[in-house]
Amino acid sequence: MSIPHTSSDSYQLQLEDKKQRLQEMFSDYDMPSLEVFSSAEQHYRMRAEFRVWHEDTDLYYVMFNQETREKYRVDQFPVASRIINDLMPRLIEAIKDKPLLRNKLFQVDFLSTLSGEILVSLLYHKKIDEEWTAQATMLKQLLNEEGFNLNLIGRARKMKVVLDRDYVIEKLNVFDRTYTYQQVENSFTQPNGLVAEKMLEWAVDCTRNSKGDLLELYCGNGNFSLALAQNFNRVLATELAKPSVDSAQFNIKANNIENVQIIRMSAEDFTQAMEGVRTFRRLTQAGIDLTTYDCNTIFVDPPRSGMDEGTCKMVQGYERILYISCNPETLKDNLEILGQTHNITRFALFDQFPYTHHMEVGILLEKK
Repeated sequence: MSIPHTSSDSYQLQLEDKKQRLQEMFSDYDMPSLEVFSSAEQHYRMRAEFRVWHEDTDLYYVMFNQETREKYRVDQFPVASRIINDLMPRLIEAIKDKPLLRNKLFQVDFLSTLSGEILVSLLYHKKIDEEWTAQATMLKQLLNEEGFNLNLIGRARKMKVVLDRDYVIEKLNVFDRTYTYQQVENSFTQPNGLVAEKMLEWAVDCTRNSKGDLLELYCGNGNFSLALAQNFNRVLATELAKPSVDSAQFNIKANNIENVQIIRMSAEDFTQAMEGVRTFRRLTQAGIDLTTYDCNTIFVDPPRSGMDEGTCKMVQGYERILYISCNPETLKDNLEILGQTHNITRFALFDQFPYTHHMEVGILLEKK
């Protein structure tokens, strides 16, 4: 991958290509009109990571061409947020003349937010000790005095030093409400903050005037769960990754939402619980009685591999299925099952990853 040429013309051309490819991919289905949600042309990505190159007294960021594996210097990265671009040169300059912070540093990861926070992770091929921590603390203080709302992490093999938090607090606006989200280092978050807001608004719009409860699989940090809660009596959401479950619980409290419950469980296990194939102690311990839920709608946001056959068949039992996909190919595979019982009534393209082939897709299916 090389740094994309970011301009209005090149952006519109790549977006038009995505629209055409997506419509052709699903041409075998009776699809409604495609709703297209574009990205900003620059400064849209909230995360970025760079290798660090040492050359005599110089120190700079590099990236690698994925095809040739050749490195190239990166002083600015226009696809990343403005705060990342502002911090990149200042951070490298502040580290360059400090041997303890510079020595064996091989990578820098940035996680920023629309709300103005940024988390920096410095990765080392050496042990980091108390002396490193003292100098890193001074570095953090210096950069914060310059106006950055920054926290810092040092990482080495089997070591992690946190100054002072390993997460940022994001604030996303969904129609007339602002939602607060804890986003933890190395946990999944939507990389394009402004498009993430559009995805949440689309999902809320799709589920207006809903009845009963919502079941959500693969809920992550509760990103969709919290925004969708306004349209349902209750939301029961599942997620397997413990850091994401912990963040979801944090976010429920931070947003004062009382009708969302998160359970740590895989979609496959939850399918077995719903079908009565197995009983799970964690449901009992959490005080969850699945028979008390009246779920007419299910929301799924699976990994790139899509849903397994068993989960697809379980999902078919719901009146409405809201499906967000980061991989249209596996979405199409899942539709071979879901399309047997449901019609597609909404169809959306979210340009989370401009200037790449990746497409984020949303569909709403309603029972025939």
